[in-house]
Amino acid sequence: MMMTEKQSDQPRVVDLSKSPHARITPVSPLAVTLGGEFWGPRQERNTRVSLLSQYQQMEEWGNFDNFRRIRNPQLGPFRGKVFNDSDVYKWIEATSWALALRADAQLQEKLDTALGLIEAAQCDDGYLNTYYAVERAHERWSNLRDNHELYCAGHLLQAAVAHHRTQKNRRLLDVAVRFADLICEVFGTVIEGKNPGIDGHEEIELALVELYRETGSIKYLRLAEHFIDARGYGHLTGGWFGLEYFQDHAPLRKQSAMAGHAVRALYYNTGAADVFLETGDRSLLNTLETMWSHMQGHQIYISGGLGSRHHGEALGADYELPNAQAYTETCAAIGSMMWNQRMLAATADARYADLLEHTLYNAMLPGWSLDGKRYFYVNPLANDGNHKRQAWYECACCPPNVARTVAALSGSVYSTSAAAVWVHLYASCDAQIELDGKVIGLHQQTRYPWDGDIEITIDAEHTFDLMLRIPGWATTQTQLSINGKVVGEELTPGSYIKLNRAWRAGDQIRLSLPMPVRVMESHPHVLENTGRVALMRGPLLYCIEAADHPGIALQDIELANGSVQAQWEPELLDGVIALRAVGKLPVPERRWSNVLYQERNGAGRQSSRDVALVAIPYFTWHNRNAGPMQVWLKQAVTEATYG
Repeated sequence: MMMTEKQSDQPRVVDLSKSPHARITPVSPLAVTLGGEFWGPRQERNTRVSLLSQYQQMEEWGNFDNFRRIRNPQLGPFRGKVFNDSDVYKWIEATSWALALRADAQLQEKLDTALGLIEAAQCDDGYLNTYYAVERAHERWSNLRDNHELYCAGHLLQAAVAHHRTQKNRRLLDVAVRFADLICEVFGTVIEGKNPGIDGHEEIELALVELYRETGSIKYLRLAEHFIDARGYGHLTGGWFGLEYFQDHAPLRKQSAMAGHAVRALYYNTGAADVFLETGDRSLLNTLETMWSHMQGHQIYISGGLGSRHHGEALGADYELPNAQAYTETCAAIGSMMWNQRMLAATADARYADLLEHTLYNAMLPGWSLDGKRYFYVNPLANDGNHKRQAWYECACCPPNVARTVAALSGSVYSTSAAAVWVHLYASCDAQIELDGKVIGLHQQTRYPWDGDIEITIDAEHTFDLMLRIPGWATTQTQLSINGKVVGEELTPGSYIKLNRAWRAGDQIRLSLPMPVRVMESHPHVLENTGRVALMRGPLLYCIEAADHPGIALQDIELANGSVQAQWEPELLDGVIALRAVGKLPVPERRWSNVLYQERNGAGRQSSRDVALVAIPYFTWHNRNAGPMQVWLKQAVTEATYG
């Protein structure tokens, strides 16, 4: 890709170019062109299929009519959930990035139509929310706990910033600024004579910080700080799920673990990290680091998914990680990615890049079908076949959230710092990155995540540090060479290795990350997984699906001791590495016909028969037909005695 403007002038998703406390700065999505077999086609499918079909779904479900009815009340009452405006805004954000990467006349026309509806719907004082715009106009700000006014406003601000950065006009930004100015007039402290309330669903916090970065208006940052600091004092009483659901049970700095609604908690932490990046408030970063560490040790699924309870879409107690009942909302995965991106920028610590990548492949990507038309809202780790992707949902927050994540994904591959380029994600791509007034060309070629051989070719005549992430799952057999000469420095998994030299055009770095199959176990306090294992290879989590094991109850299959073979299968699920092994199907000595419990026989199991076990990447399940699925497998027991 030829860079036609200075990178400093190119749009970023999260613009940390002037943030004083960012150690590293993500590059613009426009500086990186994704290609290869994996992300390039998926990004194209997002533009060609997902965004167009999402627009049609919003027409059918009434999202756009909610805007039209403000000028044409004869269209009838408001339709759908109170927060349906936010789906339109996320779609606009996604479409803005998609169009910045490649022109599409049909998509551009739909974007312009949506912008016109939004402009026409704004009230004279700047207020904009279609649920409250007509018959409920007198009820503004009357139910911040439940009705998502500031949440919708936050997504409008993010969409407006993305549109302004990518399309270079102020149509939506002017709308957003008028609304944000009104919000600044209304909300604040009692001492200021303002409404001290907070929204039930966090989002406005991080959006206000990004609007501050775009406009330079300090009042937006100050209001974001206010919303962060005001939460935790019992503003949102009376809800069905209690104050913890809203993260309103304790001030952020007094919390050591995330609690309540998973998406809200992750958006809250993202906003707090954004405030740290601008203010340097170390108490915020210390708290976030503590919460992150607790999450990693107690609350997260092996998929990277977060939120174990359907009740309240909530994070459960420590080690409460049921498989079939896992909620693990796709939006929570995206919230985790957003939080980890900010923590990575604040610390340059590879553990945040590790989790960002892991969540991308194993918690976000399962929410999107291979054909780009269907979505999971929740992502269980075991299923009896009743869970199915849908084209849309009454609560449709996840589909446009997936779309905006994929549309701007190229901005997560690289970052820069003083005299350094950081490589976070491995994917075939071409990049033109400005560093110290020079343009650094990087050509990355790989079949990742299917294999770990990565070749990066430098197109530059410049001295700088190239910081390569060595994933936390990497083995001691990882190898690195420059122009064929092996690099002698220790390659520590879960860290960045610094390569400093006077680079010349044509220099080649080769990183070889062996991908043996890893047999994983969980903490013994996760009782549901006792005696069970899960399979991983490279960055990918695997599962077994009924489509590959006809006539067999998946919960009966055991993974036998022995080798697991990784095999490229081009005709399976658009081409995947599948794992094949010998499984065991126990033959019990007694039948369990209409018997739920019986006394244990000391002789144990007498025999079993072999079955061909086939595991597929977890993100690909339910792309052939509906059917049972399991991530955690029983481990075959070769000998058992009981006293």
